[in-house]
Amino acid sequence: MFSIGVSSAAYIAASVLFILSLGGLSNQESAKRAVWYGIVGMAIAVIATVFGPGVYNIFLILVAVAAGGFAGYYVAGRVQMTEMPQLVAALHSFVGLAAVFIGLNADIELSTVLDLIAAGGNQDLLTGFGKKLAAKDAVEIAILKVEVFLGIFIGAVTFTGSVIAFGKLAGKVDGKPKQLPGGHMLNLACLVVSLILGIMYFNGAGIWTMVLVTLIAGFIGWHLIMGIGGADMPVVVSMLNSYSGWAAAAIGFTLGNDLLIVVGALVGSSGAILSYIMCKAMNRKFISVILGGFGGTSGPQMEVEGEQVAIDADGVAAALDDADSVIIIPGYGMAVAQAQQSVSELTKRLRAKGKEVRFAIHPVAGRLPGHMNVLLAEAKVPYDIVLEMDEINDDFPETDVAIVIGSNDIVNPAAQDDPNSPIAGMPVLECWKAKQVFVSKRGQGTGYSGIENPLFFKENTRMFYGDAKASLDLLLQKIS
Repeated sequence: MFSIGVSSAAYIAASVLFILSLGGLSNQESAKRAVWYGIVGMAIAVIATVFGPGVYNIFLILVAVAAGGFAGYYVAGRVQMTEMPQLVAALHSFVGLAAVFIGLNADIELSTVLDLIAAGGNQDLLTGFGKKLAAKDAVEIAILKVEVFLGIFIGAVTFTGSVIAFGKLAGKVDGKPKQLPGGHMLNLACLVVSLILGIMYFNGAGIWTMVLVTLIAGFIGWHLIMGIGGADMPVVVSMLNSYSGWAAAAIGFTLGNDLLIVVGALVGSSGAILSYIMCKAMNRKFISVILGGFGGTSGPQMEVEGEQVAIDADGVAAALDDADSVIIIPGYGMAVAQAQQSVSELTKRLRAKGKEVRFAIHPVAGRLPGHMNVLLAEAKVPYDIVLEMDEINDDFPETDVAIVIGSNDIVNPAAQDDPNSPIAGMPVLECWKAKQVFVSKRGQGTGYSGIENPLFFKENTRMFYGDAKASLDLLLQKIS
């Protein structure tokens, strides 16, 4: 067993490593090192907690850690990169559920300890968390109840919200926004009822109030995320990441674990900041997205005129042979088709011919922040030719060919031209300004968010239909 001093030093070291990990993840070149910082930090945190002072039943804890570690290893080994967004959402749900269970357990232990003290029982029989509870005065117990309420409420919202986000990302739940009659007023009423139950709990009501809060908060999480459309899912994932962080922080306060408070605050604040940044990139209001798409457009969308003109691999190859500059825009369609290796090979061959090839990455491309960057890094595309939207958007008018691979909303000119479009005002990659645009797409559907794209009907756009990987592999046969 570690002493308090050793555990505190380990917690400080783990906190520093977590901060270094977050900082390193902001850059592709340092991301791999940053991941190892996080791994080592978590290992230190787990060891220092399990073998720290006041911890009992270590054998059972080690069995649980081993089981959880094996489950994580097994699941991670089976999950494809294309399924990473829904995996992240699923993992957020576990944090929320843990917060609920710990909150309910803390109340049960508190009641047991108070009954023991009232009956004049032997407090020497108490261990670990029970001893901490017995040492609390009336004010500290009141604060603990606040922590329990917040942990349960945030945890339940996070759990059900993450489950629905997982379902939408995995295609098991309809991606279109849906709300029950009453919409936001229903959510508000549930919040008020939860607060009333919280006040009752502070004033001595039993654990039944927290059970009801769990159910009501779970409904709020379900209803909130059901009301958010597929186009906003990247923001939702980062937002739920923030919720899971605050739930973890609430758990930390309840258990008196300083490291859990620090880690929860880091995750919660970083997730909130990322959500805000992404909302700015989409010209959305942060509160609007959180509330499940509050507001909306005032009229029907503009009709799209023209027709989609198809092109074959020979036509695309000929245009690329004549081009000097090429910009590739990857989207979720590339991830689904697992075409990143084919894209990387196309890039190598074009650069070998002396052509300038760059990638344009929209902040919300894919279904997870940084999704496209990870896929391109996995395919060993050079970091220096992968550029963010603000860095490359002005270069499209001087670009010979723009290749769109499985993207829709992030290259949709309706965001600028149609005030009634669901994505009106959202900054997009202005690829239609290039001399020629080729769109790799499975068919003529509207994609995940269900929004029609006028880009596909423009005179300088040609549709390269088919599975992205199969189409690119066919194109590679034409380019030596």
